[in-house]
Amino acid sequence: MSTSEPIHIIGGGLAGSEAAWQAAEAGAKVILHEMRPVRGTDAHQTDSLAELVCSNSFRSDDAEHNAVGLLHEEMRRCNSLIMASADKTQIPAGGALGVDRHGFSAAVTAAIENHPNITMAREEVAGMPPEDWGNVIIATGPLTSPAMAEAILARTGEDALAFFDAIAPIVHFDSINMDIVWAQSRYDKAGPGGTGADYLNCPMDKEQYFAFVEALKVAPLHEFKDWEKVPYFDGCLPIEVMAERGVETLRHGPMKPVGLTNPRDPLVKSYAIVQLRQDNALGTLWNMVGFQTKMRYGVQAEILRMIPGLENAQFARLGGLHRNTFLNSPKVLGADLKLKADPRIRFAGQVTGVEGYVESAAVGLIAGRLAAAEARGEIMPTPPRTTALGALIAHITGGHIESESYSGARSFQPMNVNFGLFPEVTVTRPDDLVGRWRGTEKTQAKRKAITSRALEDLKAWA
Repeated sequence: MSTSEPIHIIGGGLAGSEAAWQAAEAGAKVILHEMRPVRGTDAHQTDSLAELVCSNSFRSDDAEHNAVGLLHEEMRRCNSLIMASADKTQIPAGGALGVDRHGFSAAVTAAIENHPNITMAREEVAGMPPEDWGNVIIATGPLTSPAMAEAILARTGEDALAFFDAIAPIVHFDSINMDIVWAQSRYDKAGPGGTGADYLNCPMDKEQYFAFVEALKVAPLHEFKDWEKVPYFDGCLPIEVMAERGVETLRHGPMKPVGLTNPRDPLVKSYAIVQLRQDNALGTLWNMVGFQTKMRYGVQAEILRMIPGLENAQFARLGGLHRNTFLNSPKVLGADLKLKADPRIRFAGQVTGVEGYVESAAVGLIAGRLAAAEARGEIMPTPPRTTALGALIAHITGGHIESESYSGARSFQPMNVNFGLFPEVTVTRPDDLVGRWRGTEKTQAKRKAITSRALEDLKAWA
């Protein structure tokens, strides 16, 4: 099976390589355009495909109890080139999947260059694809060239593409202590589609607030290379920068307590309040409003757990601020990853608003299969959202909630795969359990139920 019209894939990173492989394996003719070595980037050192520019870890390989481990397994079952190459070049890394970075890139490059349905074109596509390219995947990643970025902006609108992350931490709802936290919007304002109780509020007394501010002021921060640095804007200042500007700054910014009353103690006004806003349609993830931060990850979680109600918080992602080119995907992409303003084009990889090597490749896997189906004149459904692949696609193309509290600014931010993206699953206490069913045991049972359901549903889809 083959088609005469080639699929053009722009970008030879993990997503582009995976997309090319999937489409070619499905019988489509593919032209993979990679601008290196004709044009280099600030981060890449070689002209190999799927070069790993940061860590050489694909994170946990536990497919029963970890969301990224589940994604690994789903991709393996979908004939993933990225996962096959990772398994082939694996090095000892405990429970994680670590790879020999040079061996991994070499394996991907060899597979792509030797595939009879793939043609490599070492050239920069400087702008939007030519109009006679009818089936295109753009997988240019966080280091998208200026010419391509400008072309995307021109085609989609100025608010459709971001060039840096200003990310607040995101908390799993079921780890929030609702004996302390209460739901209320400031001044009980409902807002568009709201109820007047659309935020979760974490109260602080004066002593707790001052201790929190002092911890922020001495916290170690991430340091980035020159090309990664981004400017601060008043609307996205890191909380530690605000703390340095004065001990009361946060109280008059994201932690202001006005317009909120603790129903458990209505006569006592909180000195400061941290608000969380629902981040996804499922209600499983909550965003810490205005809490962008450059704190190192280890200490960041420790300091954020000083906040009453978040003492046992589990984070779907921690905060950050760094350079990253990505689309406002829920706005500009359809569920099939097609650009609404130009349906001959799909996007894949980190530019769609996912974080991580495996997540980027996963979007490439789906984009490649969708493009190949279209080349055959067929329509392929995306995986069910009960799978890791489907949950990731559903989140970036429609699972995120935009909020009026950003005063019109975009609130969609990149996300790793995590269990908060999956529909809820019900677990029952084991009949043979003696004594109390501990929270950790229940969590593990819930995760195993999610992963078991995912693999069964993937089997039906595949």
